[in-house]
Amino acid sequence: MDTLSSLADGFVIALTWQNIGLALLGCFLGTIMGALPGLGPSNGVAILIPLAFTLGLAATPSLILLTSVYYGAMYGGRISSILLNIPGDEPAMMTCIDGYPMAQKGMAGEALSLSGISSFVGAFFATWGLILLAPQLVKIALLFGPAEYFALFALAFMTLGGVSSTNQAKSAFAAALGLGFAMIGVDSQTGVPRFTFGEVHLYDGLDFLVAIVGLFALSEVFIFLENRHGEASAKGKTIVIGRLTPPMSMLKACTPTMLRSSFVGFLAGVLPGAGASLGSFLSYSLEKRMVDKDGTFGTGDPRGVAAPEAGNNAAAGGALVPMLALGVPGSGTTAVLLAVLLSLNITPGPLLFSNNPDVVWGLIAALFIANFMLLALNIPMVGIFTRLLLVPPRVLMPVVAMVSFVGIYGISGSSFDLLVMIGFGLLGWVLRKFDVPLVPIILGTLLGNAMENNLRRAITIDNGNWWTLIDSPLAIGLWIVAIIGFILPLFFARKVRSGMQRGDAEGATRD
Repeated sequence: MDTLSSLADGFVIALTWQNIGLALLGCFLGTIMGALPGLGPSNGVAILIPLAFTLGLAATPSLILLTSVYYGAMYGGRISSILLNIPGDEPAMMTCIDGYPMAQKGMAGEALSLSGISSFVGAFFATWGLILLAPQLVKIALLFGPAEYFALFALAFMTLGGVSSTNQAKSAFAAALGLGFAMIGVDSQTGVPRFTFGEVHLYDGLDFLVAIVGLFALSEVFIFLENRHGEASAKGKTIVIGRLTPPMSMLKACTPTMLRSSFVGFLAGVLPGAGASLGSFLSYSLEKRMVDKDGTFGTGDPRGVAAPEAGNNAAAGGALVPMLALGVPGSGTTAVLLAVLLSLNITPGPLLFSNNPDVVWGLIAALFIANFMLLALNIPMVGIFTRLLLVPPRVLMPVVAMVSFVGIYGISGSSFDLLVMIGFGLLGWVLRKFDVPLVPIILGTLLGNAMENNLRRAITIDNGNWWTLIDSPLAIGLWIVAIIGFILPLFFARKVRSGMQRGDAEGATRD
């Protein structure tokens, strides 16, 4: 009953005209970001962070706007997947396999609506999972000491590369680079400046938001400048929507698929480092084995659209659980949201639910509101969103650059931060060319200081004994999970990624 009472209080906070308007704006902008190939949820949230701070929003409205963008981008990724066979982001790759054949059969509108309904079901159940599971994780997290927190942070670093990484060594390099950036500034214990090179602007360390906008948003602009794609991805393609609503028989046949995939996707999202990519792949693969008796998956089977869409949106909601309850992001986008929380002087973790209940429960209530808004927006406005695919990158990318520069300058008022942002943009561009993941860099920048402080605290308490890091059953369990989480993708990720790429290739052969 306490949970339901807290949720009711959250709806009181969320149901104001300002918050409803921000949720609607976030859903709309997020869908646009998701629909445009290559941007995806992480980039979409990063690009719009300056907007939230430029508007001078408080903590709860800022999070409502950005999480609505997150959910909207997860929805929007399916539009280019179904219509053009071009996934908006990696989790949408599995939607191409059956979504694009449905579009070729003249069922594009039905496929888009079905994916929207499936996304709604997955996100709806994931939000309830967040409500029920996060408070239980908080109770466990209250048992954590400095050694356990250090092990937990190590677990996050060792698993966040996850199955989406092509090379665990590159993920480890990215994490080390992020930890190096976290060391810049004045040492909190000794007061000695580290790696500042005499630059007083660096005494307070690097601003996470500057790093995030540079790595994600500006690097996208630099990649565009390198490739100079002047036309939209949809050029030369005829987009025919057809009927906008799926028949009841199709919905009835897909309902068990949506429910099973929501459960699988949520579990994948809760695991740090797994995220929506794994949720999408597992949901599709499991459903194909269970129900594809006639070999119709891959030829335009509606269940092949419902499964990955419910799975990846459930995973998106599940990734919020470890972020809010433990302060450890479950995906790349939640790592970006974690930076926003820290910038607002809100520390995610066990005490968040007691110290900032208005933020947590207002956010959870807003997730429900945003989910219903997205369902209402996406079906009648499919035609508008598909027209966005015709926007050429030469128009889009200057807008991204403008929002980044104006937003960051509006937040800090420092031209030095603009130079740092450009530096991170160039770094992101170089790293993306070498296929080095960017998320571990952000995680290292965010959690590096907390990880260092907990390490020092744990060893100081035990008089310099390093064995204190594995001195409790909880710490040992976390280290075991961390090691398994780092090693397992070396064997498992190749199979998962090859399956996703094989499915995407199958869709491409039908293009």
